[in-house]
This record gives sequence, C-alpha cells and structure tokens, in this order.
Amino acid sequence: MLELLPRTGLEGVARPGHHGRIGGVPGVAISSRRNFELAIVMVRAGKQADLLVRSLERFGLSLPTIPRREFRGPLSFAWAGPGKWLAMLESACGTGFESGLREGFAGFASVTNQSDGRNIIRVRGAKARDALAKGVPLDLDPRSFRVGDTALTVVANINVHFWQIDESPTYEFAVFRSFAVAFHEWLLEASIEFGVMTGTDQAITHSN
Repeated sequence: MLELLPRTGLEGVARPGHHGRIGGVPGVAISSRRNFELAIVMVRAGKQADLLVRSLERFGLSLPTIPRREFRGPLSFAWAGPGKWLAMLESACGTGFESGLREGFAGFASVTNQSDGRNIIRVRGAKARDALAKGVPLDLDPRSFRVGDTALTVVANINVHFWQIDESPTYEFAVFRSFAVAFHEWLLEASIEFGVMTGTDQAITHSN
C-alpha cells in the first residue's frame, strides 16, 4: 500500500544533500518537519486562571505564562504572546487534534487550526548558533537562551516563532508557509560556510 506523507511545501527546496564545506561532520543540519499538527489557543477575556487549571486537568500540562515551551509526550504548548499559545501534536494521524483542544478548553479559550498554515523547520548542530547569529536578533548563548525557551522575532524580514529543543543545540522554527522557502534559503546561506546537511527530518536522523 502506498503511504501518503503530508507535504511540507519545501519538497523542491529542502532536497537531501550536503552543501558547503567538504570533509568532516557538517556543522549544521537543516530539516523540514513532517507529521505534526498545530493550533493557536487564545484565552477568552477574564478566563486565564480557569484556562490554566483546565489545561493541567485535561492535558497534564501547564500553559506557560512566560516565553517557555512545555511538553508531555507528543503534545506541547509554546508561549506565543500574552494569553496565546501555539499547541503542537507530533502525530502521523492527522485527526482529532483541533476538536480535542476545543473540547478540552471549551468556555475558556478559542482554538484555531494552523497545521496547513505553518512549516516547522529544525536547525541543529555544533555550529547552529554561529549560523543563526547572522540573523536572529537575540542572544542564543546557553546562559541566556536555554532548552525550553521560546521567542517571537523577525529573521531576514520574516516573522518566526522558535524554541530550543535540546543542548546539541537543536532549534525549531515555526514559519508561515508562504515564507518558508525564503527562510530556508536564508538558513542555507547563513550555514553554508560550516557545512550543511539538508533534507526531511526523518532522512537526516536516519543518515546520522
């Protein structure tokens, strides 16, 4: 049976390959995520305290009230501004996520599907910070930006929402789909001097 994978919009750009410096381990890996669902959760007026309690009760997760990302298993909530969160479910199913959030937060928050509106691009490697420093207007030193931290900012005139996954370091950028190609091209240009591996996240993980 033919398996139909969700398209990322970057198939013609993020082709698997090694770019830039030859020899040794690439300093940066850029990959396009698949198999995820996204939604924006926005608190209703005067309901934030109730919403925070409901999130713990229904999903076992706190909704961060500072620029942080909380996760439990495949589900995460990333702060996206006052009273606003980006919810993400790592899933190949593509069913029930939005409705589950709507049911869980009924009366306390509005939920808007973002799965088809944004790309998730993962950047990792020993030289990831050096490459990102060329455009990210934030201090990514591990003493200033740590695992679980998140930020809303502008990179190369593109609005992004990003967070740090681990200490490798690994970052994920949520980018509106219409700007994903431009952002990927900027990342490649910023990283190429360090040697870059590109492709889908599954392909890069397998190659490592």
